[in-house]
This record gives sequence, structure tokens and C-alpha cells, in this order.
Amino acid sequence: MILKGGHSYYDVPVGVIALESYFPKPEGHIRYPASFDFPVIYKMVKGATVDRLIRERDPALLEPFIEAAKELEREGVKAITGSCGFLALHQKALADAVHIPVFISSLIQVPLVSRMLASDQKVGVVVANQNALSRDHLSGVGIADEPLVVAGMQDQPQFAEVILRGERNDLDMELFEQELVQVVSELLEANPDVGALVLECTDLSHFAPKLYQQFDLPVFDLTSLTRMVAATVMRSSA
Repeated sequence: MILKGGHSYYDVPVGVIALESYFPKPEGHIRYPASFDFPVIYKMVKGATVDRLIRERDPALLEPFIEAAKELEREGVKAITGSCGFLALHQKALADAVHIPVFISSLIQVPLVSRMLASDQKVGVVVANQNALSRDHLSGVGIADEPLVVAGMQDQPQFAEVILRGERNDLDMELFEQELVQVVSELLEANPDVGALVLECTDLSHFAPKLYQQFDLPVFDLTSLTRMVAATVMRSSA
């Protein structure tokens, strides 16, 4: 048997384009490697902060993101994702830059989830900053006329201070859970026809099991999507 070479790493299903941030990444986060039972490679883009991507929408970030995707492909990963759902803005450009699957944002699941639901149900989407979410982000991942409602974490004090603005790096996880549950509770109270949740922000993924238990709804996030893609790009079972 001849093993083909040419890469730095082998049998790595997923590579992650990571923003530069230093707040905690708990279990379930895309940047918590033990979240997965398969290897993951990370490529941090220096200077690509959350604020610069989400609030500023700095176009100068696209080129280093493309280079990171190309480097991950050269190193041998089979598919590429990102550490922030707002990378949805660059889904097409990044997919065109390489020859392996790219699922750069959890938002790419919204059309699929919508079609799983009854016609009188909506997809509830929780994002890091609702005010910064544009039609370009949605159309970038194929969201068109799907019935959805969006709620954001931007007004939650700790989330905004630590994750959105990067003013400090420590997280009170109990407070974090309270902030998220409040946002989801208000979303569902105003929209009882929501049939499933999609978490845009991977920083929320740690709480996906608790959201499922509390609200009795399917919860889709980047972590569950990454597991699905990994199972397809390195298929080992029928």
C-alpha cells in the first residue's frame, strides 16, 4: 500500500480560521479542541478581533482570511470552518479560494433547519450582535426568505464587555448563562411559533444542552455542524 504525502498533517477532518481573542473558550466552543473526538487544526489571524470583524466590518480582513484558508488546505485538512458566525459575510470568497468544503458560519444551517420545520414555524437565531447582522451576512450563507426571528447578545453587559469589546478576558459562567437564558426567553415569549434554535455565536455553544433542556427545542450550533461535516469528509462507517 502506498501512502500519499505532501501535507503537514494527516487524518484531520476540520481546520478552523480563528479570530484573535483571549477570553475563555469552554467545552463546546469551536476553539476547545476536546469538544471533538477527532483532531482539529487552528489558524489564528492576528489582528482579526471580534470588534474589527463584527462592528467595523473591516474589508482588509478578507485577504488574511483567504490566506488562512489556503494554508489550512495545504496543511491537509478536509474542511474549513471559522470561530465567528459573522464570517458568513465571506462564505463565498473563502469557498472559492480552496478546493475543500467550507462552512464558515453556523448560520449556513438556517435554510436546512427551516425546511425541517412546519410551514407555520420559525427558526430562532441567536447572534452575538443583532445590530451588526446585515442582509449581506444572511445572503452570504444562502438565507433568503426563510421565516426566522433574530435575537442578539449585544445588550448583555458581561457578553458585550468581554466578548464583543474585549475589555477583559475573564468570564463569570453563571452570569453568562443567565444573560443567554434571558435573551432566549424573551425571544420565545415574543415568538411562540419558533420550532428550533440556531446559535450563530460559538461562544454560546457551551450552553446548548442547557437551552435544549430548559426550552425543549432542537438547538443547532457550530459544534454540532462541525461534527456532522467531519463525519462526511472522513467517512468511516456506512
